[in-house]
Amino acid sequence: MLALDHIVFSGTHMHFYNEKNNQDGSIKAVKGGEHENWGTYNYLAHFSNDCYLEWLGVSDYDKARKSDNPLIKHLIYVLDQNKAGPFQFALRTNQLDKYIAHFEENNIPYQGPFYGGRDKPDGTELKWRMLFPDYDYRKEVLPFLIEWQSPNQISSLYNPQAITTINVGSIDTQKFRHIYHLKPRKLLKNRVLLQNAKITFQEDEELTFELD
Repeated sequence: MLALDHIVFSGTHMHFYNEKNNQDGSIKAVKGGEHENWGTYNYLAHFSNDCYLEWLGVSDYDKARKSDNPLIKHLIYVLDQNKAGPFQFALRTNQLDKYIAHFEENNIPYQGPFYGGRDKPDGTELKWRMLFPDYDYRKEVLPFLIEWQSPNQISSLYNPQAITTINVGSIDTQKFRHIYHLKPRKLLKNRVLLQNAKITFQEDEELTFELD
């Protein structure tokens, strides 16, 4: 079963948010690291149910604009529209190659896998792969799949809350289940259960989430 890995925020006000929330104690965030190939960097807030929030910022706009990574393209679009807040999320799997085969067998258009890596502040390296079902980021959100190739251990500075629900609009539920190879559940027509959270489908196009 898939798990919620993280929710991505545009990084326009990342430093302010990080400082503010470390002061009042509501959400504690730490510096993640630099993504040299994409011209981006991030801050992370880890939660008790093995997922996190990521504030993704741009350190090199020219490099970011030239990136072929769909997440970076989506980020640049969001920043160009002067939008702040969550705009994308990732589902964690340890069977990314099987998803590639599933996409191929069912003629589901996709991009990737894209290989990612960054050095953490302590000098250790993280590596991962990402797979993106095709979507029009101007109109909809389809989460990407991520598979960690090196341990992504939760920071010791994690928040006691849990991200319990992700609310998503502009997605057909049956299409979503087909893309992510999820079995239908008669009693859960407007939601999908993950290992550590749930996704609910709504008419509102805004991507939101709930903490508990």
